[in-house]
Amino acid sequence: MSNGTPLGDFLRARREALKPHDVGLPEHGRRRVPGLRREEVALLAGVSSDYYIRLEQGRENSPSPQVLDAVAQALKLDAEATDHLNRLCLTVSQRPRDWGETDVSQQLLQLMDGWEHTPAFVVGPALDIMAGNSLATALHSGFDRFDNLARMVFVDPAGRDFYQEWERAAHSCVAEIRAAYGHDPESARIAEVVAELSAQSEEFARIWRMHDVKGKSQEGKHLKHPEVGDLHIKFAAFTVNGAPHQQLVVYQAEPNSPTAAAFETLRALVVQPKKAQAAVPDLAVNEQ
Repeated sequence: MSNGTPLGDFLRARREALKPHDVGLPEHGRRRVPGLRREEVALLAGVSSDYYIRLEQGRENSPSPQVLDAVAQALKLDAEATDHLNRLCLTVSQRPRDWGETDVSQQLLQLMDGWEHTPAFVVGPALDIMAGNSLATALHSGFDRFDNLARMVFVDPAGRDFYQEWERAAHSCVAEIRAAYGHDPESARIAEVVAELSAQSEEFARIWRMHDVKGKSQEGKHLKHPEVGDLHIKFAAFTVNGAPHQQLVVYQAEPNSPTAAAFETLRALVVQPKKAQAAVPDLAVNEQ
């Protein structure tokens, strides 16, 4: 992913994203580097320049919580980015290795299947689709594959038509993978997805280098399905007990809204083929 350290890459990206006037510093003349200088971050954090340089270069392995808080404030990190910074400083032995079940539990699969009017699916740390109910599959039927949300956004041709706020979806996908990376920088699957998408999409590579961090939360989405048209949905994600690397994603429509009606149309499209398939054995019996 990079020739530097995860911590150094993160600090460098966030430092370069700030301008002197963002942190109340004067800006004199032409600057040879983008964003803040290392010395300026050190000044704002109240540490020596040499110490901060060692931190960014990965030569300082155990910064104190007080130093990390000071650096976070100097770089104007929000709560999620600050947590990410602290996670990047954990040693391998300090990182939780028990991520729970690698497969989606049978109970969760049954729960999702029972939500006939609500698209629901489970994603892993690299945004792989681990399972989904029939309505979620129908909702994403315009894509080549319903396999990985980031690939669908950046590589699949259907992505830009489906996600009406494409830039927002793109930045959210990358920030979510970046947040997962902070929990497990050694993840082979995250490294694989990042490498593949960086090679296939310059936009993914550019946004990945920004080091923005944001987990899934509750927000709205504007989607457009090729058969039922515009969808304005509410979106929520829930961490799965026993498998904290999994997240249950649920899409909901306002009651009696055009989106709710569109969901019912999608549901009918799913139910009809199932009924047709169920009728085939009866036809075969009758022919005998």
